[in-house]
Amino acid sequence: MIRGLQAAAALAIVSIAAILGWHGYERHWLREPIAGLDQPTVFEVPRGASLTSVAHRLERAGLMERPRTWLRHANRKRLATRLKAGEYRLQPGISPEMLLDQFVQGDVVLHALTLPEGWTFRQALAAIQSHPHVTRELQGLDDAAILARLGLRDPHPEGLFFPDTYRFPRGTTDRELLRQAHARLEAELAAAWSRRASRLPYETPYEALILASLVEKETGAADERPLIAGVFVNRLKRGMRLQTDPSVIYGIGDTFDGDLRRRDLEADTTYNTYTRAGLPPTPIALAGRAALEAAVRPARTDALYFVATGLGDGRHYFSGSLAAHNANVSRHLANLRRGRGVRVR
Repeated sequence: MIRGLQAAAALAIVSIAAILGWHGYERHWLREPIAGLDQPTVFEVPRGASLTSVAHRLERAGLMERPRTWLRHANRKRLATRLKAGEYRLQPGISPEMLLDQFVQGDVVLHALTLPEGWTFRQALAAIQSHPHVTRELQGLDDAAILARLGLRDPHPEGLFFPDTYRFPRGTTDRELLRQAHARLEAELAAAWSRRASRLPYETPYEALILASLVEKETGAADERPLIAGVFVNRLKRGMRLQTDPSVIYGIGDTFDGDLRRRDLEADTTYNTYTRAGLPPTPIALAGRAALEAAVRPARTDALYFVATGLGDGRHYFSGSLAAHNANVSRHLANLRRGRGVRVR
C-alpha cells in the first residue's frame, strides 16, 4: 500500500513537472521572435475573421509554427474575440505574443488621401472612389442620393467637406471618408465662426462658407486671402455685385472650355455674380482653414476692385476706385502682352 502511494506520488510529481515544463516552453515560444518573419511583411485581417482562421492563414504563410498554442494563449487572456480588421505591417523580431497584441490594439497600416483646397465636390468624390484601398458604396449615385446616404439634409453637397489629408485603413468606404470630411468641415467652420468680426454682411456660418469658397478660388497667394475677402465684404456692404469669375465658371459647369467670354458673363445663371447681386446660392469649392478665417475676419481695406497682375505669380492688384482699377487692368494686359504672364480667370 505504501509503495503504491509512493509510486502514485512520484508519478504525480513527474506529471506536474512535465506540465510546468510544457507551460514554460509555451511561454518561451510565445516570447521568441517569429522564425519565418525575416523581412517586413504586410498581413491583412479581413473584417469578421475569427482568430482561428487568422492563425491558420499565418501558419500557411509560414508565420506561425504553433497556431494551437497561440490560440490557447489568446483564450487564456480573453483576447480571441477582440482582434481588429485591417492591414498590419509585421516587422522581423516580433513575437507571437506581440503579434496578438498588435491585432488587438488595431495597429493597422494607414493609407493617405489628400483633398486639395479649391476642388469641387465631384472632384473630391472621384479621388476618393479611385483610391485603390477605398471600398465604394456611393458609386453611380447622384448628389441627392449621396447626401441622403450621409444623413445630411442640405440641398447641395458643394463645400460641405473639408480639404485635408485623410489617413484610413484598407477597406474604409467612400461614405465613411465623406463623413469624416464633413465632420471636419463642421468643426472648422464652427471654430472660425466663433471668431468672426463684427458687422459682417452675412448672418450665418453657411454664408461665410460660400464667401470662403470664392476666396479659395480667387487667389493662390495665402497672404491675399484676407484682402480678397475684404474686397468682397466691401462690395456686399455697398450693394455692389461681386463680379467674381470663378462663380460664373462654376455655373457654366462641365461645358466650360477654359475660355471665359463676354457672353458667359452676360448669360444669367444662379451663380453669375455679374448678373445677380449678393452671394451665389452655395459654395463653389472646398474651402480650407485659411479661406474660412479670411471670410470671418477679412482685412480692413478700402479696396473695391482687384485684377490679376498677369505676371503668372497668382497675385493681384487692388484698388479703391474704378479709375485706379482701370489703370491696373491696363497693367495686367501689358504684362500679358509682354508674354511673361498667363491667362487669368
